[in-house]
Amino acid sequence: MIYETAKDWRDATAKRVLLFGMSGLGKTHLSNMLRDGGAWFHYSVDYRIGTRYMGELISDNFKSEAMKNPFLRELLLTDSVYIASNITFNNLAPLSTYLGKPGDPSKHGLPWDVYMQRQAEHRDAEINALLDTVRFVRRAKSLYGYDNFVCDSGGSICEVVDPHDPTDPVLTALSDNLLMVWIEGSEAHTEELVRRFIKAPKPMYYQPAFLEACWADYLAEKGLREDQVDPDDFVRSTYAKALHHRHPLYAAMAEKWGVRVKADDVAKVRSPDDFDDLIAAALEAR
Repeated sequence: MIYETAKDWRDATAKRVLLFGMSGLGKTHLSNMLRDGGAWFHYSVDYRIGTRYMGELISDNFKSEAMKNPFLRELLLTDSVYIASNITFNNLAPLSTYLGKPGDPSKHGLPWDVYMQRQAEHRDAEINALLDTVRFVRRAKSLYGYDNFVCDSGGSICEVVDPHDPTDPVLTALSDNLLMVWIEGSEAHTEELVRRFIKAPKPMYYQPAFLEACWADYLAEKGLREDQVDPDDFVRSTYAKALHHRHPLYAAMAEKWGVRVKADDVAKVRSPDDFDDLIAAALEAR
């Protein structure tokens, strides 16, 4: 790790961290707070995915839908309108919409092969966006003069790396340049995340083998054809399994590559100084 002790962290003139964990536990909250303090550069992996690596795919999907409308089709063919994604650090809906959900087309479900193709596109994009972090560390300093750097990673980082492989190329590159920090939720947090997801299910990226198993189990349990599946019901049934699937992966990342902090403690952070204390305590506890 680039900071072995709390003293290393507190004495560092350049503080660089990567936050990871399930969405909804405080990664973006911390990143926004640090950026708003004026001394930290905020790099969002999901934003990078949705702009640099999947921006054209997202825009083309919008255009494909618009072409089904005769009025918009004519405007598009004559270059009279411009359709683009308005993705932001705090609104990643265009990326989620492109990923989609499998199932009944009348309920906006995607054919399974199209869904899996988009999952594969996201995997490639996420790996590239994570590796870009190192270049942005240098860019933040050389172009904008920022010494401090926070990487707000996506919840699916654990799906595209192998924390048990000491030579994993993504984790090696990241840990050589940033302190990896897991925001660990409690059982109460897990229950709340599931409750929120059931209320408003959204597309996510999963490891192919995990997803294939969930899909086969769901079809067998419900006795349905692929085009009969309610897309929201399928992703709801998968989410809780995903939380349990990801937890040991996050834990291994923290144990072998970084540190862990509690989501309850993250919620108490109000300033960059509070954040310094949080990380120092995590290093002392390691």
